[in-house]
Amino acid sequence: MDDAHPDPFAAAAAEERWAMVRGIAAGGALTDPRWRAAFEEVPRHLFVPYYFVGGGADRLWCQDPDPVRRAQWLGGAYADGALATRIRDGELISSCSQPSLMARMLEELAVRDGQRVLEIGAGSGYNAALLSHRLGDGAVTTVDLDPEITESARRHLAAAGYRPAVITGDGTRGWPPRGPYDRIIATCTLPCVPQTCLSQCAPDARILAPFATGLIALRVHEGERGTYAEGRFLHTPAYFVPLRGTPPRPERRPHPGTLPRRVGENQLFQFLLALTGAALDPREALSLWQREGRPERERFGVTVRDGRQWAWLDDPEGPYAWPLPGG
Repeated sequence: MDDAHPDPFAAAAAEERWAMVRGIAAGGALTDPRWRAAFEEVPRHLFVPYYFVGGGADRLWCQDPDPVRRAQWLGGAYADGALATRIRDGELISSCSQPSLMARMLEELAVRDGQRVLEIGAGSGYNAALLSHRLGDGAVTTVDLDPEITESARRHLAAAGYRPAVITGDGTRGWPPRGPYDRIIATCTLPCVPQTCLSQCAPDARILAPFATGLIALRVHEGERGTYAEGRFLHTPAYFVPLRGTPPRPERRPHPGTLPRRVGENQLFQFLLALTGAALDPREALSLWQREGRPERERFGVTVRDGRQWAWLDDPEGPYAWPLPGG
């Protein structure tokens, strides 16, 4: 918004935003005052002028003639939940992520002043705005394959007063003209770690991405045989819209009745199945999971080295390792 077109929701949105931030902080996130300031000041409602509810059956809109529905829209814009922002042919293709999860991811990214960040998946533009608030427009590049998504993200960002680089392209290929990057963050679930991006990373760069219903945090290293990345999963679960334009990872789902119901519905076991893809039969996965004491996500990790990448339990060179598709 500008002086000629003031935001009619500004005052009410500020109250909603501060309440959202207080709730996120009460949950243990936003301990960094500069990230807290970003969430307090970036107007999320400008990035979601409409969104879908009820599985896409209904749309809440900022210009709805009904004041009750407008109030519902504004309240939902600052609720701590993901918002479906784009549905095509019945399929969710873009969303605005849950604010508390975004806060945890941004803090885990561990940015420092002067660093450059590449974001894979522009979405509504809200995450890029938070990064721009923290680091400045010139330090932030966000890439998305869908021109409709990048166009709307660019429009939302401008309305909120931010102008990072918004690029239409394949995020897994990065964007070399703006590199090298000190941090890479994905806001969509990746089928593998994009190896192309490693060549665009500065020394000691950090990569944070949703993968296999978790969040993988990788550190980029310079080894004797070149650049490689390695790291472990964070504790928190994460469910994001899949990266578009790439085939999904192969996954072996258990047939009904193959496993005890209480096991098949366990989040940590589902994470193991998603991580190992087709490499482990569900019964093999169950045997491993039980033998190793039902391991938490933090015991698992990923290594990207020498043109290969693999997931592992406890030790990158240990007995439990599973190949991942090469990015």
